[in-house]
Amino acid sequence: MEVIFSLEEIERIANEVVAQNPHKVIIFKGQMGVGKTTLIKVLAAILGVKDTISSPTFSLVNEYKVSENQNVYHFDVYRLQSESEALDMGIDEYLYSGHWCFIEWAEKIPNLLPDLYTTINLELLPDGKRKLTLHH
Repeated sequence: MEVIFSLEEIERIANEVVAQNPHKVIIFKGQMGVGKTTLIKVLAAILGVKDTISSPTFSLVNEYKVSENQNVYHFDVYRLQSESEALDMGIDEYLYSGHWCFIEWAEKIPNLLPDLYTTINLELLPDGKRKLTLHH
């Protein structure tokens, strides 16, 4: 899937992402400020998160309950210095939990990612629109 959109269209785009039936682990790539966290907030809301969704820049992971049997975990691993730090926080338990895991800056933990995940790449275009590319 590849689509160009404005931020005003982000809810429609998030619905299209969900309709693609992505893997439960989704990594988000793109430069700082491109809208990764914004897209994650909308995706989480579509999946049923009722809580206020914020960036886990300092906590590394935020957990949101969707239903009795489903959670959304939002990771921002930008500040990690090594994969061992991610292991120390128990990231492997999250990634193999069967719950939704949205990961920003996953390139910091390439050896810890499961075999199956979806990649969403966001690119800021010169006109201010975004280009989203989704790969299973």
